[in-house]
Amino acid sequence: MGGCVFEGIRSSVVSKLTDVPKRILIGRALRSDRLGETLLPKRIALPVFASDPLSSVAYAPGEVLLVLSIAGVSAYHFSPWIALAVVVLMFTVVASYRQNVHAYPSGGGDYEVATTNLGAKAGLTVASALLVDYVMTVAVSIASGIENLGSAIPFVVQHKVLCAVVVIVLLTLMNLRGVKESGKLFAIPTYVFVGGVFVMIAWGAFRGLVLGDTMRAPTADYQIKAEHQGLAGFALIFLLLRAFSSGCAALTGVEAISNGVPAFRKPKSKNAATTLSMMGLLAVTMFCGIIALAATTNVRMAENPATDLLKNGNPIGSGYVQNPVISQVAEAVFGKGSFLFVLLAAATALVLFLAANTAYNGFPLLGSILAQDRYLPRQLHTRGDRLAFSNGIVLLAGTATLLVVIYGADSTRLIQLYIVGVFVSFTLSQTGMVRHWNRHLAVEKDQAKRRHMIRSRAINAFGACLTGLVLVVVLVTKFTHGAWVALMGMCIFYATMTAIRKHYDRVAEEIAAPEGPSDDSVRPSRVHSVVLISKIHRPTLRALAYAKLMRSDTLEALTVNVDPAETKALREEWERRGIDVPLKVLDSPYREITRPIIEYVKSLRKESPRDAVSVIIPEYVVGHWYEHLLHNQSALRLKGRLLFTAGVMVTSVPYQLASSEAARNRARRRQEWSAPGAVRRGPAVERPKEPSAAKD
Repeated sequence: MGGCVFEGIRSSVVSKLTDVPKRILIGRALRSDRLGETLLPKRIALPVFASDPLSSVAYAPGEVLLVLSIAGVSAYHFSPWIALAVVVLMFTVVASYRQNVHAYPSGGGDYEVATTNLGAKAGLTVASALLVDYVMTVAVSIASGIENLGSAIPFVVQHKVLCAVVVIVLLTLMNLRGVKESGKLFAIPTYVFVGGVFVMIAWGAFRGLVLGDTMRAPTADYQIKAEHQGLAGFALIFLLLRAFSSGCAALTGVEAISNGVPAFRKPKSKNAATTLSMMGLLAVTMFCGIIALAATTNVRMAENPATDLLKNGNPIGSGYVQNPVISQVAEAVFGKGSFLFVLLAAATALVLFLAANTAYNGFPLLGSILAQDRYLPRQLHTRGDRLAFSNGIVLLAGTATLLVVIYGADSTRLIQLYIVGVFVSFTLSQTGMVRHWNRHLAVEKDQAKRRHMIRSRAINAFGACLTGLVLVVVLVTKFTHGAWVALMGMCIFYATMTAIRKHYDRVAEEIAAPEGPSDDSVRPSRVHSVVLISKIHRPTLRALAYAKLMRSDTLEALTVNVDPAETKALREEWERRGIDVPLKVLDSPYREITRPIIEYVKSLRKESPRDAVSVIIPEYVVGHWYEHLLHNQSALRLKGRLLFTAGVMVTSVPYQLASSEAARNRARRRQEWSAPGAVRRGPAVERPKEPSAAKD
């Protein structure tokens, strides 16, 4: 049969090629019972789960001014009122989610609330919306960060798609190292950014109110060419609603804390609720402060700066790079090139990159829960070496990368797809919470508990009404600007998850064990064993010995004649050795190996449908990756084909060569060994640390 035809190509070739770089990039594997060590204190949980809403203040004010600029500078005086509306919405959502984390601390968040109280379809709608929003969070945050960094480094602007993809890869690697480790890396720049913004607001207020300084942004002397001058009536209302919907980008990521409650230290719900309040207070203070300073320093923004921004009555031209609002305000307050200006600019760019970390924690956890409910592939429910949901992290990174490439890492185009999903989940979640409290109030008799439930229901009801209204505003004002793409993405996720669930349900029904006797539990009439032979060597003799031990009803050796000379030599040696197993030779005029064997096995099944056929394959086991490249994959292909043949069992009989023994010894010498393919299910239950865990 031309050499060692049935020598297997084992999966260890991939493991050996990837194990060393994998350990360098993401670190050594952690034991499942060390999950409790990865839980987060509030000071780390805040940057991990709230980096998205905290960092959104770097671009949300600019989005408000960009929309208002359509009506010219005269519309800018509406910005404080829009900021106030965003603040009211933020506090409402935070108060509502504080009820969620206490009522549903398991980590299902909006998905669990909607599924439990509104049904599976509502839950799946919420899940679809959140998955889209998490992908958008990564794409928008990275694109915005690249644009902020590009104002200082021209290379980044010239190659922003490439740079964005590189940043996504780096974030993915950091998150694959584990939630706690990535949280420590992200905490410092997040706190530097928050501190820098508060210093800017305080210093700007001191200069303006106490010192009486006149602070002017670099665009203060520009004029704006209004697309629609002197808007009034319905047109003005529509413009203000669109500006408000753009400012609502500041609320994205708020729901991530409710999804991440299991990652907090005990008491989980209390710590999550406290983190929510801290996040809301910080976000609205920074948002309002930047809006106020933008108005004070006369920041000018335009959707098409090359033509709509005018200097001395002339368009500023395509060579102009429009810096974000926060950058212009910082230049006016601190002075261009000052230490605090550079520090805040660097922290802003970095925190926008790290804002994607909110999605890197929310998406994999939600994906794990959906996989547990059989709406997504089961692989997403598996924890990786560092106890993070690695498959979900990689899936998120791949989807976000695709989006960044398609939209050219342009945050202005991407942000139009944003916030639709998050307000769908907000609205359905709060509606579900109202039903949750109604159900509990129907049976609760304790008056103190009833008063608490009534107050909580009122908060959630107000939140549902307000977020529902905002959802309508967002859909109306942003649909033609790109929101339809987000809705289409939600529909695709919904249809895909529905199809996956139907598949799993169909398979579960098909393989369910019946109560009475079935064909699968009835013992076969006979077992016909076939040992595949290429030549006579130690693996062959071991496979024959194993086959005899099985005591099958019939036993034969099988070879394929692709080289008459080799087949003749095999027959002669078989007879010379006096092997007491009949040898059957299959002719193969076209030198095929797999097809003649498959056809022969099928013929055995056709002759006796109640018999079982056991195909036994001898294989080498080698220890070096390059040795696998020297052997063909006949056994691998043959196994794959036999798996689709009913009533056929395939058995591999391994024969370990000396190199495999050396590899096994190397594995023993490793300080920590994680077997390839070991399954670490999640979300794992936190267990008390065993005394031996400290030595691992």
